[in-house]
Amino acid sequence: MENLDAVVVGSGPNGLAAAVTLARAGLAVRVLEAQPTIGGGARTLDLGLADGLVHDVCSAVHPMAWASPFFEAFDLGARGVDLVVPEVSYAQPLDGGRAGIAYHDLDRTVERLGGPDGAAWRALLGPLAHGWRDVAAVALGDKRSVPGRVLRPEGAVVAARFGAAVLEQGSRAWGRRFATEEAAALLTGVAAHAITPLPSLAGAGTALLLAALGHAPGGWPLPRGGSGAIVAALVEDLRAHGGDVVTGHRVASRADLPPARAYVFDTVPRVVADVFADRLAPRAATALRRFRHGDAAAKVDLVLSGPVPWADAEVGRAGTVHVGGTRAEMAFAEAEVAAGRHAERPMLLVSDPTVVDPGRGAGGLRPLWTYAHVPAGSTRDVTEDVVAQIERFAPGFRDVVVASRCVPAAEMSRHDESYVGGDIAGGAVTMWQMVARPSLRPDPYAVGLEGVYVCSASTPPGPGVHGLGGWYAARRVLRREFDVRDAPDLAPR
Repeated sequence: MENLDAVVVGSGPNGLAAAVTLARAGLAVRVLEAQPTIGGGARTLDLGLADGLVHDVCSAVHPMAWASPFFEAFDLGARGVDLVVPEVSYAQPLDGGRAGIAYHDLDRTVERLGGPDGAAWRALLGPLAHGWRDVAAVALGDKRSVPGRVLRPEGAVVAARFGAAVLEQGSRAWGRRFATEEAAALLTGVAAHAITPLPSLAGAGTALLLAALGHAPGGWPLPRGGSGAIVAALVEDLRAHGGDVVTGHRVASRADLPPARAYVFDTVPRVVADVFADRLAPRAATALRRFRHGDAAAKVDLVLSGPVPWADAEVGRAGTVHVGGTRAEMAFAEAEVAAGRHAERPMLLVSDPTVVDPGRGAGGLRPLWTYAHVPAGSTRDVTEDVVAQIERFAPGFRDVVVASRCVPAAEMSRHDESYVGGDIAGGAVTMWQMVARPSLRPDPYAVGLEGVYVCSASTPPGPGVHGLGGWYAARRVLRREFDVRDAPDLAPR
């Protein structure tokens, strides 16, 4: 393995997807990971909070994994990765014991919303859920080419619907669609995944893609055993094709890289600029360093002695719960964060994996996964903010909390250097930067230096466990550096 063809820096899902693709093409591949464990934002670890419990340290719920063309070809199911689909994709608790509930089943969602809002929800999301492949082709593309599916008449119609819906929900026109707080908040909670002011085009694109997938065949699944199951499948395939992974190897300069014909970085753009500072043209280096990071998340992992006592018991059937109150409250909280202030009632994302995967519990205890949105670089321990916000919609929640651990936004980069200041999206999620990611180069994965590429969440299609940044970059590497024109088969052998 010392005669390397390609070196991948970073072992997140994108880096591993790139490594698998290159190794399957017959190249000698090595992955270098700074951390002692593999997986980047898709690791599942024992945090020492309770015997036998493991926690997902970043991503936990994976609608983009099953919808990704890379993972579809890779076939996670055939590799033993069980993506368990909850009956309720996501929920939005409100004061007074009310809640918006997005069932995996669109009809049940419409029935629960009832009246005009049920019909409005179906009209908005029904066609997108039915045409989810076309929506995914638009949202998860390389942002430089027109997806082939969109050139079909049916695909063009779905793409046009998606675009019109983004314009509506990304502007002040969003208030015209729904009459009730339940429906409006239910969709807004999904938009808040973008950690961006609301309404915004980027937030609307996020909401409509994820909400459509919530009613599509794969729903919002959780991998049985945790997100690390996806990573394990990728690493197993890489090693089966001759590749290897070296942990505890940080790349800060060219001296940290073994000789190879190609280098692919699953890192933020500035790392590439720093490592190749003496070789990059000033304009190319400036473009990489100019890439803007966004607002942040602080992670709070909890151990519970029982299920969260949500006031509306139906919320407890959801794989994901968006905790932020009404649409107006969530928009205010996200505006506070964008202004550099901590919201008194922050936007939270919450997931109890034992809802669909009882094996995640141990000794009568269960893990609870939470994020709170905070200003970039925040040093605040938000444990009390998280507990108080959940208690608001789940009276008695404090009584079931056994242990907790907070990782403030400023410390998130300790377990993944790509989370600059707590930016878990790999860069600000704005409509401009989702296209110009990491710059406006015709090829977003090239950096202006022969043989060097970037494939992280800072490239299209952006954040999420989909492996597509790595897949798209690796295919370019094969064509340009090794004259391999046909992408390798990814199916299990």
